[in-house]
Amino acid sequence: MTGGSSYVITLPKNWVESLHIKKNDPLGVLIQPDGTLMVTKNISGDQIQRVKELMVDQQTEPEYFLRLLIGTYIAGYSAIRITTKDRIPGQIRVKLREFSSMVIGPECVEETDQSILLKDLLNPLEMPFENSLKRMFVIVKGMHHDAIESLLHNDHALAEDVMDRDNDVDRLFWLIARQTNMIMQNIHLSRKMNTSIVRMLPHFQVGRIMERVGDHGVRIAHNAMKIKTDDVGDDLSSLILTASEGAIQVFEKSVEAFFSHDLKKANRMIESIHHLEENYNRINSGILSLPTTVAVPIRNIADSIRRTGEYSADIAENVINYEMMVEEA
Repeated sequence: MTGGSSYVITLPKNWVESLHIKKNDPLGVLIQPDGTLMVTKNISGDQIQRVKELMVDQQTEPEYFLRLLIGTYIAGYSAIRITTKDRIPGQIRVKLREFSSMVIGPECVEETDQSILLKDLLNPLEMPFENSLKRMFVIVKGMHHDAIESLLHNDHALAEDVMDRDNDVDRLFWLIARQTNMIMQNIHLSRKMNTSIVRMLPHFQVGRIMERVGDHGVRIAHNAMKIKTDDVGDDLSSLILTASEGAIQVFEKSVEAFFSHDLKKANRMIESIHHLEENYNRINSGILSLPTTVAVPIRNIADSIRRTGEYSADIAENVINYEMMVEEA
């Protein structure tokens, strides 16, 4: 303590030197939810510009390179520079175009024979977590409904459309994952997005669950293309429709509980999962007399419907966990 009302903080020398802080440089001191203080050089709260360098050559495997791009994007880098000693291979350029169409934000801003720079042109503040989750919910719910419709009406075009929509779900989830990592690295962003780490992580977890429900919508559509409605029969088709409607109802109500912070509704959805088991057992009993070529796809469809219901219960559990954390925060 100095004087009658001033306090002095002593900073570690190694930390000061590592950030090249000099005499009279301003520093920010932020109070965290748990009462701790965070000292930062970034007093303006501007997004930290991080660039990832990726070296490629003629031997670089294209699919591996694409996975590196996606991982770098999710990690929260603001720019990706791809370089090579000779010329950037054509197959790498193909994957770069594919990557740009798969994600939200990165665009090519510089290009030469030996270098390409992708820069994220999206302001993360323009895409709140809740908006992305609500859009994911609408897409995933539609995918599951249309996948079942494609089975009941032999509509292969609709099944293919369901599989195509999975790309939109992935794009939104990768954006949420990216924003999560960016906030973990820069606490200022959480303040600007009017959120916190306590509130952010449940949104990421629910987004992950929605993405998996979308994957099962794709699985249903894929298996629906292997069989015909006549092979299934009216009774079994009715059982599948009933099971699907039950699972999607739990999914819809669980998401509603998440956004409305309704603990009692979330608990009801968790309890309701046990009542859906009878539908799955009836489907599995109904396929015993069918040929293997029909029984196996239907078994896979029933399993995906079951998993949709179970994942929906996971969302409801997240509601309870989320609300308890918020109360503590």
